[in-house]
Amino acid sequence: MPLTFTLDPAVTPALRDGILDLWTDVTNAGGAVGFVAPVTREEVRPEVVRHLVQMAEGRTRLLVGHDEAGQVAATAFLTLNTHRLMTHWLWLYTVMVHPEHQGMGYGRDLLTAAADAARTFDEIEAIRLSCRGGLGLERFYTSCGYQEVGRIPGAIRVASGDDRDDVHMLLPLT
Repeated sequence: MPLTFTLDPAVTPALRDGILDLWTDVTNAGGAVGFVAPVTREEVRPEVVRHLVQMAEGRTRLLVGHDEAGQVAATAFLTLNTHRLMTHWLWLYTVMVHPEHQGMGYGRDLLTAAADAARTFDEIEAIRLSCRGGLGLERFYTSCGYQEVGRIPGAIRVASGDDRDDVHMLLPLT
């Protein structure tokens, strides 16, 4: 059964807690979403709050996917670029699909929904994201139409002696 995607849902305690649970579960399953496993909900909570504050300030918009049970199963945060010379593209952050839903095409569906959402923004011509190298994520994003446009070797330190590339990807929308 496909996910149901909503752009700019009402932020309720259930949504907030669903995002928190999703982020924690994705991280603890090995997902590259800003943390290294193991994490607790309390370690992730400040990042969720930071994203929600950016939403309240109008700088970030949330795309959420709910499963058939109504649970938060996927997210992507679309963040407008505030640099006056770069307002024609936006950032895609915290792209997550719950581990129990992975391998079902939901990641591809999420990226399609994110591109559709970005096309509704005034004057947005591209989506940019970065991902942690060494996990094959750039292959996945390439298969979804993104192109690698930059790589900073060793920019992400996940552990002592374990540095990963910061891979920059771009999806033109026009």
